[in-house]
Amino acid sequence: MSRLRMIVGLGNPGAEHLRIRHNAGFWFVDALALREQARFGIDSRLHSESAKVVIGGDALQLLKPTTFMNKSGLAVTSALRYFKIEPEELLVVHDDLDLPPGVARLKFDGGHGGQNGLRDIFAHLGHGKFHRLRIGIGHPGHKDRVTSWVLGKPGHADENAMLDSIHAALDVLPLAIAGDFSEAMKRLHTGRD
Repeated sequence: MSRLRMIVGLGNPGAEHLRIRHNAGFWFVDALALREQARFGIDSRLHSESAKVVIGGDALQLLKPTTFMNKSGLAVTSALRYFKIEPEELLVVHDDLDLPPGVARLKFDGGHGGQNGLRDIFAHLGHGKFHRLRIGIGHPGHKDRVTSWVLGKPGHADENAMLDSIHAALDVLPLAIAGDFSEAMKRLHTGRD
């Protein structure tokens, strides 16, 4: 399996969106940058804020698209081209309605599950052959409430659960970066070291 060379967190730019559920991907890359003492800067060529980290000797590009969620594919494909990175070397981190807060799951390939950022990345790439990290945000119970749910801020307990799952995912990230996705998945999905 390929090593990772780029991690893209999905979300919406702007202070008003900072702590909304839909920005769970931003929460993850912000936590990673903080852990690695990296700073994001605006990169207009990539339609993103970007940062660079080195983990276990591997250099990684971190991206937070500034295009808004529904246009994430533009930022992702621009960065893949610019850095000459293959989709298989990409990890996209996003919120997931089908997982409860406190649960994070790694996967490769598959559908977009209605997530609009993933849907746009699929449209630009023509496929879904890249790694994903799904951060659970729970479901409001009815499809008519989904938009206000994802664009809303989680309650205190849900936010803490989401942050716990993000830290659990950060702990297994070095394995994924090195290409050992099966071990990273096993540890993240079972909660075992």
